[in-house]
Amino acid sequence: MVLAVLRSQELHAALQRFPLTSTYRVLKPALEGYWQFFGRIDAGEGFFFHSPVARDTRADAFDVLGLLHEAAGFTFQAELDHVGFWDLRIMTASQYRKGRTFIAGDAAHQHPPYGGFGLNTGLEDAANLGWKLAATLRGWGGANLLDSYAEERRPIFLETGEMMIAGGIERDRAFLERYSPERDGDEFERAWIDFANRSGLERQSYEPHYEGSSVLVGPPGGVCSIHGEYSFVAQPGHHLAPRTLSTGSNVFEELGDGFTLLAFGADEGAVRRFREAARAIRVPLKIAQDSYEGDRLAYEARLILVRPDQYVVWAGNQTPADAPAVLHRITTLQSNR
Repeated sequence: MVLAVLRSQELHAALQRFPLTSTYRVLKPALEGYWQFFGRIDAGEGFFFHSPVARDTRADAFDVLGLLHEAAGFTFQAELDHVGFWDLRIMTASQYRKGRTFIAGDAAHQHPPYGGFGLNTGLEDAANLGWKLAATLRGWGGANLLDSYAEERRPIFLETGEMMIAGGIERDRAFLERYSPERDGDEFERAWIDFANRSGLERQSYEPHYEGSSVLVGPPGGVCSIHGEYSFVAQPGHHLAPRTLSTGSNVFEELGDGFTLLAFGADEGAVRRFREAARAIRVPLKIAQDSYEGDRLAYEARLILVRPDQYVVWAGNQTPADAPAVLHRITTLQSNR
């Protein structure tokens, strides 16, 4: 693949005939679904461009401007800031842990730098593994807590790479093989509109979650997946949504370094049972209490147990029948009963 970084006010002006967006993707049948696209660096003249090229292509013998003009469909003046080459690959490590060694980020998974998935997935790896290492070193993480790192994170990247990136290339290839403006212009236009709408819905459904994790109280039959929906409802396995407290601060400002129990208009007895259970096994638990009204109603739960990486591990309106069992499960600490 070639990466070109360029500045061109002419390209910016010519693209005004399209709806404003961060990327402009070029579908070329000869590329069999692999992507050419222009991406905006700023709203005036800065762009980057990706495209497949022959493996032996060298910058000193390569007509970059010619390729840019061919992809855009028109000529324009441009100043090139950088031309480089990289290999497109989608790879996932078979395991994220071996004994005392863990891998994360690009060491664990690689795919093209599309959509910010690589950077964000790497950061989420660190957030997930970080609190589990801290809990283990401080004595409130059980023997199996570290194993849940790969259990939760590896499926997320597998689906991101295979469905969002490789799957997108395969969907584009199938579309270009099936429809052609030369063969049937009207059919192509109808399919094109539907294709664009479906692509937007697929991006909107990207919501990584850990419903199938063994270290939270998720729904029956839950799995760790990228397919979810954006919602303010507090759901086990999903990231806590931002809501405003009665003080005007954001709920994230009240979360502690260990687990946090958000108690919104909850019964004091329910709060006490969680507090006593946490104290008994020496698990750090911060209690954050507020009224159950306003923004907090969107959570649809009065009691929400949140772990250090801001994911919900349990939610309900009453204390579970066995609060200690919940804490043993989310820390993998063994129960003495």
